Amino acid sequence: MSQNVRHVMFSADLKEGTSKSHSAAENTKFVGAFLRGVVDEEEYKKLLTNFYYVYSTMEDKILQTKDPLASSLCKYAVRLNRTAFLERDLRYYYGPMWREAVYKGESEACKTYVHRLNEIADNDPYLLIAHHYTRYIGDLSGGQILRKIAEKALQPPRGEGLHFYDFPRISDAKEFKTKYRADLDALPLDEQQKNAIISEANYAFRLNMYLFDEIKSQDKYPLLTSIKGLWKVVFGFVGGN
Repeated sequence: MSQNVRHVMFSADLKEGTSKSHSAAENTKFVGAFLRGVVDEEEYKKLLTNFYYVYSTMEDKILQTKDPLASSLCKYAVRLNRTAFLERDLRYYYGPMWREAVYKGESEACKTYVHRLNEIADNDPYLLIAHHYTRYIGDLSGGQILRKIAEKALQPPRGEGLHFYDFPRISDAKEFKTKYRADLDALPLDEQQKNAIISEANYAFRLNMYLFDEIKSQDKYPLLTSIKGLWKVVFGFVGGN
């Protein structure tokens, strides 16, 4: 009986087991500035470039895997995959030659992230579940808030530059996340695998933190960036009233 209860509650264990890492990721300088409306376009372009490499790698590896646990994620591809949406955003920010613009443009932190995705895909593909959960549930949970902030700060033309946050095949994010967690609970995982996924999810949060910290550390004029972002927020507030 206790094993069945434990099995049903894996999604809760995963959420609880990554709560500190989740909080730490939300408190990086980059994310903190983003939430305050301080969004620099060049930094945002770097983030999209890094995300393009991360998501395209993860989505390709999940599609290619023969592992029965990892391949269970394929059923979400049409509703969750981000690569095509990132391509649309990169085309807006870099123009029709965007592939050349971002070619080998990933940061060192991004290379580390991608290396890890390739490594587990080769050796322990079921751990892709941890990265899938960390990225997509995060995108669904805070994506619309971040979209509104980015839209106000960057002010792109309507319908451009923010497709990363679009989930047109998910009408109810809360309902989808509930079903997603139920699917996690139903996976035939043993205790060692569950613990490994929780550990890997914590590492996934750290890899994201490295991405955010690296982008912020590359800003040569952080005060100017903050002033620019603050000005956009203030100007947008005044203009909206």
